[in-house]
Amino acid sequence: MISKKVGITKSSIYYHFATKEELIHRTFEYIFKGHYFAAYFDMDSVNKDNFVETLVRGGLNMLPSDDEDHRSKLRVLSEFTMLAERDDQFRAPLLKVQQDFLDGFIHLLSKGVEFGLIAPSNIEVSSKILALLIDNLSRCKMMKMEMEYRIIWEELIDRMICREIQ
Repeated sequence: MISKKVGITKSSIYYHFATKEELIHRTFEYIFKGHYFAAYFDMDSVNKDNFVETLVRGGLNMLPSDDEDHRSKLRVLSEFTMLAERDDQFRAPLLKVQQDFLDGFIHLLSKGVEFGLIAPSNIEVSSKILALLIDNLSRCKMMKMEMEYRIIWEELIDRMICREIQ
């Protein structure tokens, strides 16, 4: 895929990278250097009035678009994830990205507590649920499954807020 995209042979790529694993690792670093919680969620301007919209918009912005560039990124992520299952050198950067999103969701939901929109119980569990859902929605979108992504994401947020307030 990469050799076709840049217009060179596979052997030319391996001149620069000793192994397929090194190529995947370096590609992951390059592609996902801008993939962190603050790139999607504007924590500096979140307030009581825009809290829900910030959560909705940020999550929806995380979903891949239908263009080839996003599909390529997700293919690299899939390869990287398979390698991470059996090798710590791949697992560590992936866990770092995941932890950043979990910490970000905890921080954002904590602001919801400050605003009186969310009860303080189960913030950590709710954060994990948000992270798991957005991850799975991304995979479904990558596989071109027809779903109401926006409605699903908004429904989870509405349920969290409504349940927590009651």
